[in-house]
Amino acid sequence: MRAFGMYNYLHLDSWYQDNVYYVDQFGRVMNLSVTLDTALQKPREVFRLPTDLTACDNRLCASIHFSSSTWVTLSDGTGRLFLIKSGKRGNSASEKWEIVFNEELGSPFIIAHSVSFVKSDMHSVAVLLLRVEKDELDTKGSGFHITLEWVTIAEISKEGDHRYEIFKRRVLQGKSVPHYAAIEPSGDGLMIVSYKPFKFIQDEDNNLEEENDDAKATNEKKDPLYYWQQTEDDVTVTVHIPQDITKDDIKVCFSPDNIRVTLKDQPPLMEGKLYSSVDHESCTWIIRENKSLEISLIKKNEGPRWPELIIGDTRGEFIMDSSQCSEIAESLMHLTSEVMNPNPEKENPPCNAQELEECDAFLEDSASLCRFDGDTLKVTHVINLGSNQYLFSVVVDPKEMPCFCLRHDVDALLWQPHSDQPENMWEHIATFNALGYVQASKQDKKFMACAPDYSYAALCECLRRVFIYRQPTPLSTVLYNRKEGRQVGQVAKQLVTTLEASDPILGFQATSERLFVLTTKTLFLIKVNSGN
Repeated sequence: MRAFGMYNYLHLDSWYQDNVYYVDQFGRVMNLSVTLDTALQKPREVFRLPTDLTACDNRLCASIHFSSSTWVTLSDGTGRLFLIKSGKRGNSASEKWEIVFNEELGSPFIIAHSVSFVKSDMHSVAVLLLRVEKDELDTKGSGFHITLEWVTIAEISKEGDHRYEIFKRRVLQGKSVPHYAAIEPSGDGLMIVSYKPFKFIQDEDNNLEEENDDAKATNEKKDPLYYWQQTEDDVTVTVHIPQDITKDDIKVCFSPDNIRVTLKDQPPLMEGKLYSSVDHESCTWIIRENKSLEISLIKKNEGPRWPELIIGDTRGEFIMDSSQCSEIAESLMHLTSEVMNPNPEKENPPCNAQELEECDAFLEDSASLCRFDGDTLKVTHVINLGSNQYLFSVVVDPKEMPCFCLRHDVDALLWQPHSDQPENMWEHIATFNALGYVQASKQDKKFMACAPDYSYAALCECLRRVFIYRQPTPLSTVLYNRKEGRQVGQVAKQLVTTLEASDPILGFQATSERLFVLTTKTLFLIKVNSGN
């Protein structure tokens, strides 16, 4: 339902914001351009899908994404992807949609996102395709899984012939439709907001290699290189050695802050800086009957416990005796109880559940924001969004990734991803006061959007009504709050528009100056400015 039932059929060209597009029932891509504040040109056909859409039984809605100011990706809903060179759009004289790539890519999909970039003097377009597919192995769940196919199409030059071909295909799979999925402008990574995690599906060789790595890691975890114990005064280290090793083959070097253990002429078995200083002249080592090397280290500072033996070395395993376990358990006794929440009304409870409203309830599954690296296919960043509900996405700057808006308490905060800033990858750029609370009360809402200049946010219901929420603006006159006796400097406004049509709303887009609302029969243009 989220993927296809709530699909936005109206496509805003973020590069030329006076232009919107839709695909009609005949497979024609229609353009409407704003001429005056509230006047539109007649619908203009800019492209027609060459396939007969009625011949496909399982087809989805056609989808469009504007990769750059001159490149467009288009899906006919049957599983075919078109890469189109459009020229400068919005200008009928220079706009000419020309197919440069056209290929069947399997089962039907919709385009989630696309970007155009140049790398190593090679022009490429990366496209993200969304599919909902049956999962025969999922007998307890919904019976479906979600795939995101990341396709990179590149310009290939062969013997003077320039053409576009698929350069790379990668597939991610998950169990929930992503709220947000976008490719980085450089084509190097991918960001996803979803309730269920996504992971890349790799080929059998890679899977086998991963399994071997996992098995190797498991074996290393099962067989530590050494075991160590400690008291307040000393540390005892036990190392298993091969049967053919004699006392003369072992060399142990002590220093106040370091230890080094070697066998014969092999590389050091153990070497590194100790967690704390030792009395190196009093340290000893012996060989036990079970062919194990036992090293005794005398602490220079008695009392403090060491959290690790050699700094940064994870190959050892600490063994705690029963007396130490009892001592630690006793020290934590005051933090525990034998009963679960014995007196919830005692003193001040952390919150009063009776004051919470339905829209404040935690969701069953908290969403997460993940960033995937395109080369390693690994997750590089993960953020648990918790109760910060995803609301909508918007393109503020078409050269950047789309922004996403999250609910934070009663407000809605807009976040801009910056893929080129690993230490500051998500920037808070705007706040819509009380929008998080207000939108939760709109049970019939269908689409949400905001102006690229953050001047207002808007949402529409399934039928007729559109709500516009303006940001607080300074007043030109004096206004006092009589109850509090203070002067009010700014006022936020809510506007409500009722469309003169009872047809379902199919598309909704916002620019800094106006709103576009598409129904089954009409495109409405609503002028939004500070003078209203």
